[in-house]
This record gives sequence, C-alpha cells and structure tokens, in this order.
Amino acid sequence: MVLKGGETPAVRLSKKERQRQLTLALEQNPFATDEEMARQFGVSIQTIRLDRMELGIPELRERLKHMAEENFDRVRSLAPEEVIGEIVELHLDRGGTSILEIKREHVFTRNRIARGHYLFAQANSLAVAIIDAEVVLTASAGIRFLRPVRLGEKCVARANVVKESAHRVQVDVKTYVEEEIVFQGVFDMYRASGDEAAKLKEGH
Repeated sequence: MVLKGGETPAVRLSKKERQRQLTLALEQNPFATDEEMARQFGVSIQTIRLDRMELGIPELRERLKHMAEENFDRVRSLAPEEVIGEIVELHLDRGGTSILEIKREHVFTRNRIARGHYLFAQANSLAVAIIDAEVVLTASAGIRFLRPVRLGEKCVARANVVKESAHRVQVDVKTYVEEEIVFQGVFDMYRASGDEAAKLKEGH
C-alpha cells in the first residue's frame, strides 16, 4: 500500500519494498519532490536520490519536461513567458496543469506567506492558456483562498473547461499543495478569433 503524503512508515521498509512503493508513488504523483518522498518514507533525501538512480527515474525537472513534451498542445493565446508557473500538461479547450514553486520573490518578507496575486495569476494564466483562440480575455472570476501558501511550497494548478459557447468559456481551476486545495477559482473567459481577434489586437 502506497503511503499518503506526509506519513512515515511504522516500520522501516526493505530497500526492495521501498523502491517498489516509490515507483508507485511517483506514478500517482509525478510532481512529488525528493524532499517529499524522503518525508513520506522516513529516509534521507540522498537515499531517495539513489533509489531513483537505480530505478532509472529522472529528477523532478526532467519528469516535468517529459510530461510537457508528451502532453502539450500549442498555446495560442499567450506567449510562453506570459504564463505564471510552468505548464506541464495542456489539452486545448479541455484542461491543463501548471506548477509554481513559491520562492522569495513571491512572498511577504515578514511572514514568508505567498502574495495572493501570484496564486491568482497562476490560475488565471492557465485558464487563458487552455483556450484555443487567438485572443482570450477574463470577463469575470469567482475566487477563494482556502489557506496561506508558504515559502518553498509547490502549487499544482489543475484547470478544466466546464462550460462553453461560441464566445464564452467557463474554466474551473483548483490549486493544490500536495493533496490539499489552497485556492479555487471559476473563470468566465471571453474568446475571439479571426477578424474579431484582429480588431482587438489593433485596438479597434
């Protein structure tokens, strides 16, 4: 049985069993860091790294790069540098996933809590990116911050299209830290293509 996030085994597992469970855990959550796996299995980070090397499992950044290559449609509505976070999965007009690691530039200096506009921007830019149109604008958004996010935590945003018409798309975005929802937003998006998009780009 694979252990849930944050739990440590009551008894130390054999190397073979630990590696088996590590493989399963990373299949279920490919966004997990070595640090999270070390806590989960009650071993050192170096042990997890050695396990990964023996199993032929690449480090997190390489796993994310591979996921992006395998699960990435071409973004039409944004330039890559305009996306807040790193998109690792994108299926146009259906859904997508992005990751934002909270660093010093994202937090308040005194309490190391993430500034809310970064969580909003991650979710909003993902909602824009998944829509297959030349111009996508946010018409309205209903959002909830469910708990503070702190320095060093990894925010995984998952977006899904829940309703669409010719020019409107409703996107539901939930952001997780490990398995806990920390932010939720429902974005009402306006999309335009063709002549209408050209006019908007020209400012008419």
